[in-house]
Amino acid sequence: MKAIEDCTAGIVGLGLMGGAVASALRKLDDAPARILACDRDQSALDAARARLCIDEAFLADEDSGAPRTMLEQCDLVFLCLNPSTLIRFVEASMAFFKSGCLITDVAGIKGSVAALAERLRPDIDFIPGHPMAGAEKDGFSNSGLVDFNGKNYILTPLKRNRPENLAFLKSLIRRMGFSRITETSAAGHDSKIAFTSQLCHVIAASLVDCEADSGITRYGGGSFEDLTRIAMLNAPMWTELFLENRVELLERVTRFEKSLDAIKALIASGDAPELEARLTLIRERRGAMER
Repeated sequence: MKAIEDCTAGIVGLGLMGGAVASALRKLDDAPARILACDRDQSALDAARARLCIDEAFLADEDSGAPRTMLEQCDLVFLCLNPSTLIRFVEASMAFFKSGCLITDVAGIKGSVAALAERLRPDIDFIPGHPMAGAEKDGFSNSGLVDFNGKNYILTPLKRNRPENLAFLKSLIRRMGFSRITETSAAGHDSKIAFTSQLCHVIAASLVDCEADSGITRYGGGSFEDLTRIAMLNAPMWTELFLENRVELLERVTRFEKSLDAIKALIASGDAPELEARLTLIRERRGAMER
């Protein structure tokens, strides 16, 4: 792999995360020689060029051939698409990736993405990844809300990945602001993320769903606001993530329901000592969890 400052980097999908990745790459002291991007939204491409996030824009259209024109130039490619869209794009564009290029992605589910990466040509290297950062609003116009500094990044490397490319990507991720990189399997990622991300979105959505009073925030002191920020979710994307990881997510939902039922029973019984003991145990468990 070339040094990053000698690379042409490509971003496929210039939405919330694609825009954030483009900005982070541009801000590097050793930024890529050129940053290219393709998207179906011409206004996002125009805005990115106006903000100087990218050097060249390609409108992603089935008849234009623009993705091929871009991909043939790229040494490094970030796929910033939902899993199903990502898979369709790569399958349609597989022949166009530059020989020797390094590909990674930002999708929130890794099983299907890793399976796709295993099927690629041997002269290209796809290391699946998932930056644990984002914002409750979507689209390129909100990409400035995404903060990578101090956040977690998960990589699910494959046996076929080249060690030097993995080292290159980890170094780049750190320079983009992420402080902790975790390597795991695709299955391990999907199991853990069902709890730390997907279940949290289910709970936030359910909490908002069970109250019809749109003026309820007049009675809020921060707790409701903190718990439900992520209920302002991208519905198509999260529907896809929930359903693709449904086995792991349903197990986590069931475990949550059991815990909620146990606390509900203690409240109903009026058993103050047992309720206090359980809440104390929960407090201690949360304190012991890594931050």
